[in-house]
Amino acid sequence: MQDDTENGGGGANRGTSVITRTKPKTKKPSLYRVLLLNDDYTPMEFVIHILERFFQKDLEAATRIMLHVHNHGVGECGVFTYEVAETKVSQVMDFAKQHQHPLQCVMEKK
Repeated sequence: MQDDTENGGGGANRGTSVITRTKPKTKKPSLYRVLLLNDDYTPMEFVIHILERFFQKDLEAATRIMLHVHNHGVGECGVFTYEVAETKVSQVMDFAKQHQHPLQCVMEKK
């Protein structure tokens, strides 16, 4: 076999290969619903405050969600990735505890 340099450097005998990169398929993160549970002791105004403060709801949306919680026993505050949902639940529970309210906040996979 001859070396390409002896052939005048034309590269006709040079082996080529193509390197391809496969894009890894990224899976979308699972989403979680953050829910407030109704109780007979937490004031409605406090629930509205929670929704405004931790979930950036305006007064109208917060009131609508609070009434849904009051009438149906549970209401959705938002849908988030696991870490964000976990943080929101923790913040709400800590805030309710600080203000001596038994409000419960949970998350569930969507």
